[in-house]
Amino acid sequence: MAGVTKEESWGEYFRNSGSATWKVSKPFVNGGASGMLATCVIQPIDMIKVRIQLGQGSAGQVARTMIKNEGFGAFYKGLSAGLLRQATYTTARLGSFRVLTNKAIEANDGKPLPIVQKALCGLTAGAIGACVGSPADLALIRMQADATLPAAQRRNYQNAFHALFRIVKDEGVLALWKGAGPTVVRAMALNMGMLASYDQTVEYFKDNLGLGEYSTLVGASAVSGFFASACSLPFDYVKTQIQKMQPDASGKYPYTGSLDCAVKTFKAGGPFKFYTGFPVYCVRIAPHVMMTWIFLNQIQKLEKRIGI
Repeated sequence: MAGVTKEESWGEYFRNSGSATWKVSKPFVNGGASGMLATCVIQPIDMIKVRIQLGQGSAGQVARTMIKNEGFGAFYKGLSAGLLRQATYTTARLGSFRVLTNKAIEANDGKPLPIVQKALCGLTAGAIGACVGSPADLALIRMQADATLPAAQRRNYQNAFHALFRIVKDEGVLALWKGAGPTVVRAMALNMGMLASYDQTVEYFKDNLGLGEYSTLVGASAVSGFFASACSLPFDYVKTQIQKMQPDASGKYPYTGSLDCAVKTFKAGGPFKFYTGFPVYCVRIAPHVMMTWIFLNQIQKLEKRIGI
């Protein structure tokens, strides 16, 4: 960074210039960075999950078909949208969750928060993150689903920014928030399960079981990943169906909205239809949660080491 002298450490530079701004933005920057790093690793599993939800077969069948027909690069189709989503959604949700919990802890005289308050903070953070990240999420879903459409119906987005430009040009600005309703609800459910259970489990593992830092980190991440999956998959299923739907020859869409999609899905397949692809979804969510927390932990250690 320009302006850092030999006599001045990185920590001193941050403390002497803009420390207040950095203190406010730090949880948001750290959250977004950790989410983006995790996405780079988990993108292939996320692609398989979307294809399963679109009825392309089991995880093994989807993977073999993709490699055979589209090549290995197909697993990373939509990566730019995935990174943009993390830069918006995860930045907002993890940052706002930490700000909300810190404020709540202050109001609680520094005592640990009960699980109900953590859940409320998670719900709020999820809603904030989803509102900010919904356009990138829409672009990601469309790019991942594009190859499953007939050639004449494919949108052929080149990258996330091209997708956003085309959506605005062809469908209007408000179309960027198509499916935002289920996206917000899904994010609230996911973050309630992920964030609240993580903080609660960390406290339990440390205080009751006396586990070390690494064991606590891995164990709490796995627990929060499971609860995030179980709470959010039904909403994720509906969201995916809404975001990828195409009008028929008469211009009519298969669903009029999220509730209509949920009702028709329930009538067609019962409650377990909403958990289509749950093993893959859980495998996708849990590692992403774990890697997000691990990357976040390492980023925080690095910042502490250099004094920022």
